[in-house]
Amino acid sequence: MKPAIGEIAYLQDSSLFRKIDDDGIEEIINRSNSCQLKDGGYFFMEDDPAEAAYLLVEGKVKLTQVTLDGHQINLGYLVPGRVFGIIAALKKVTYPVTAQAVGESRALEWDQPTINQLMDRYPRIALNSLRIMAGQIRLFQNRVRDLSTKRVETRIARAVIRLARQSGKKVDEGVLIDLPLSRQDLAEMAGTTLYTASRVLSEWEKLEIIQSKRQQIVIRYPHGLVKIAEDLPDSDDEDGVWQADDLCDFNPNKTDP
Repeated sequence: MKPAIGEIAYLQDSSLFRKIDDDGIEEIINRSNSCQLKDGGYFFMEDDPAEAAYLLVEGKVKLTQVTLDGHQINLGYLVPGRVFGIIAALKKVTYPVTAQAVGESRALEWDQPTINQLMDRYPRIALNSLRIMAGQIRLFQNRVRDLSTKRVETRIARAVIRLARQSGKKVDEGVLIDLPLSRQDLAEMAGTTLYTASRVLSEWEKLEIIQSKRQQIVIRYPHGLVKIAEDLPDSDDEDGVWQADDLCDFNPNKTDP
């Protein structure tokens, strides 16, 4: 089957296959399988043997973990162009998270023998994998630091901004986070309770910073939300104001801030 133009573009821009020449990209695509899931399907479950790596090309993916006391935590979402499950390049390891399709989703898949063979043939893939894993560790460290040192309002604002950069869509009212996002999801991502997340969002609605709909959030005043995320003092100075374009201008291959 001839690869779709979108698939080629995603591989060329992907953090995993960056700096691979056109012939290499063609071989990598030809050695992939297409994994298509309906809404709610699972690419893999937490603690399953890590047997394949994926590149999302359609739909979205929600990443979750289960705590020791059995509660599921929403860690965030992936959009087309993002690599996940790259830990499968290592042998005898398990997936640290669950990857679940949000809407109909499709990914290119490489099983462990194939991804290892491609790394042997193109050492750049192995180097890129190390950089991806290092970025994920840095992201985890930043989240732990935020949980330890940041106010809850700041943590929630940062979670909303991450989601907007990943899946923001300009609408008349501002920036729509194009995800089925519940307040419980946001609470989990910010490390707080549903009650607290609901209280903070309600306050922001009164201030017209956001507009909250059924499982949707529209950012009406991006600059105000960024000030909360950065814990900046109130000021009338509008230098460097963040606009809707800033939140929608997202490169899916960059590590989340």
